[in-house]
Amino acid sequence: MKTPVLQSKLPHVGTTIFTLMSTLALEKNAVNLGQGFPDFNCDPHLIDVVTDAMKGGLNQYPPMAGVPVLRDAIAAKIRALHGRDYSAASEITVTAGATQAILTIILAVVHAGDEVVVLEPCYDSYVPNIELAGGVPVRVPLTPGTFRPDFDKITAAITPKTRAIIVNTPHNPSGMVWTREETLRLQDILAPTSVLLISDEVYEHMVFDGQQHHSAARFAGLAARAFIVSSFGKTYHVTGWKVGYVAAPAALSAEFRKVHQFNVFTVNTPVQYGLASYMADPKPYLELPAFYQRKRDLFRAGLQRTRFKLLPCEGTYFQCVDISAVSDLGETAFCQWLTSEIGVAAIPLSAFYGNGFDQRVVRFCFAKKDETLNAALERLQSL
Repeated sequence: MKTPVLQSKLPHVGTTIFTLMSTLALEKNAVNLGQGFPDFNCDPHLIDVVTDAMKGGLNQYPPMAGVPVLRDAIAAKIRALHGRDYSAASEITVTAGATQAILTIILAVVHAGDEVVVLEPCYDSYVPNIELAGGVPVRVPLTPGTFRPDFDKITAAITPKTRAIIVNTPHNPSGMVWTREETLRLQDILAPTSVLLISDEVYEHMVFDGQQHHSAARFAGLAARAFIVSSFGKTYHVTGWKVGYVAAPAALSAEFRKVHQFNVFTVNTPVQYGLASYMADPKPYLELPAFYQRKRDLFRAGLQRTRFKLLPCEGTYFQCVDISAVSDLGETAFCQWLTSEIGVAAIPLSAFYGNGFDQRVVRFCFAKKDETLNAALERLQSL
């Protein structure tokens, strides 16, 4: 019997560069600064409160939208940080990570033929999500070198078919953080339209040098049309737990939940209760900018002793560098050479563009133990 031949819904998707580089790093015993996750443990107290929830019998299905105490804690946090009141009952939904949240948003609001504006370089799930929903991705480049938004190009990309725009700040992969003025400009551009905003804010607590994260929740004109996405995995160093949330006005949340209930239905119960307990103390996320800025500064200081040209890193846990003075290779070939010959894995920025745009820039992740960063820097000194 022959297996039926399928017509792929994602014909252009193959093995990701992240998998390829991690496999090569393992093969070459390289220091892996490619994939974006910590190599250190979370606060032991967080493990304790989740364990307490498990031992306390909180192991059955929770409500579809998330346990009430966690949604209350999320609403209180947004109110305290951004001054926006969201109803925990009707406007906060707990998700199986931010990636699930973004897919669910797009499936809920994008119809066949709808256009969705994405700002490149961008997180690699955005475009496949749009295509799975039958939508049309409209790629708008951020300004090469600075990665700041080009509002003339954004304005020109919006048409009567535009259903949504996806904005990510702090920005993966570049580390750029939108300013208040830029966020207000986006609000002005969207004001006369019915375009929805998908605001990916998973790195919200990783903003450096005294800057501020300007959440869409802070701006009435954006909050009214926005799905705001965040991630406990990023904030609390537990990316493998895959828990995040979406905040959105009640009418938008209602449509989101229609898809969410058939997508994952709900999320790990004891982890939700543990997170709710842990959030009673805001110190862990309030101190996160200083925690990661110290790692950024350590890593940048070491890179300055190489021929890499450091690009600005205003937020996230990613540092981009220009390789032009180091090698004539393209980004992907350079990352393969760097992993194989120098023993440090990085990610080519071209992987975050639909057309593979190569601007001689690669991305390192510094969410690592100091000894990991120092080991990588020691190997990079030869450059």
